[in-house]
Amino acid sequence: MATHISDLDTPALIVDIDKLKFNIQDMADFAAANGIQLRPHAKTHKTPEVGRLQLEAGAVGVTVAKLSEAEVFIDSGCDEVLVAYPLVGAAKHRRLVELCRRARITTVVDHTDIAAALSRTMSANGLELPVMVEVDTGLERCGVPPLEPARELAHNIARLPGLQFAGLLTHEGHAQLAGAPDAVRSTGLSAGQMMAETAELIRESGLEVPIISVGLTATAKITATVDGVTETRPGIYVFYDRSEVLHQVVTPDRCAARILATVATRPTADRIILDSGTKALTSDRAGVAPPVTGHGYVIDHPDWEITSLSEEHGATTIPAEDPVAIGERVQIIPNHICPVINLFDSMTIVQGESVIDEWAVAARGKSQ
Repeated sequence: MATHISDLDTPALIVDIDKLKFNIQDMADFAAANGIQLRPHAKTHKTPEVGRLQLEAGAVGVTVAKLSEAEVFIDSGCDEVLVAYPLVGAAKHRRLVELCRRARITTVVDHTDIAAALSRTMSANGLELPVMVEVDTGLERCGVPPLEPARELAHNIARLPGLQFAGLLTHEGHAQLAGAPDAVRSTGLSAGQMMAETAELIRESGLEVPIISVGLTATAKITATVDGVTETRPGIYVFYDRSEVLHQVVTPDRCAARILATVATRPTADRIILDSGTKALTSDRAGVAPPVTGHGYVIDHPDWEITSLSEEHGATTIPAEDPVAIGERVQIIPNHICPVINLFDSMTIVQGESVIDEWAVAARGKSQ
């Protein structure tokens, strides 16, 4: 294993251990200070070592998107997993049953047909599955509308054998498209208030709501402060990325994960090619409004812009007078770190300029 960043081949995914640990502890401290549970979304890092750091800092479990991710984290010793995605079909139900026998699994539904199918599977196997109602607070992805539709589904779940109504869940991802930081804040607060009002309506109808769960890094320290919210599920916060910098959530120095890239050539005075294209940076632009230009932030080079990506090439516009030479190394903060992590087999852990470890991205490609 290389011992210094200069020994690494590129492109490489590098993670600063001190920044990583600081970010993890910072969010854990926020959750503890506000009396809420932290159940971070592990789809961002996909790495058991990072999950263990989160659990050691006080997280009550991890959130995943897919059962294959859940399998990785359960295999690594995590015994509390929320699968925040509708589980539909016999193949997924078979895997779910096996996981329920190994760990405490909670999942989400937004339709009575999904709940009924889960009920049949759980009852047939003598199991009880905690289920949360997913509420659409504005993203218009999964989720039932707040208030009465959510109340009705909660009661339907509570009546079904093999299921236990566990609470309400939302992903307020639309907040990051709201625009200016004040608009992001108000959108996050609105989502939290919708969840609290929905929970109160359900309680008034005679059903307890154990958990009110919200989740988005950009609003993690906003939505979770709404009275009644009991849990937050941020994911990106462990690393942060350019989108969170643009949202003014953090400054670039808090970004723990970077892509180490090499200047492969300089075809013209004002254009270089980095050896990092869509297979290292993804074509995903930061989720902000208005849409951001460029495909990442090149550290120490604010006047550079990664203007286009192909599979292995990052075409970058630079000032013609810039003295950068072919073979020089740069570090890039990606626009959106989640899909970037999924492109690498491992992450190189660094402290300063020293390489101290290599962690497998064990849940890479786990999309089933």
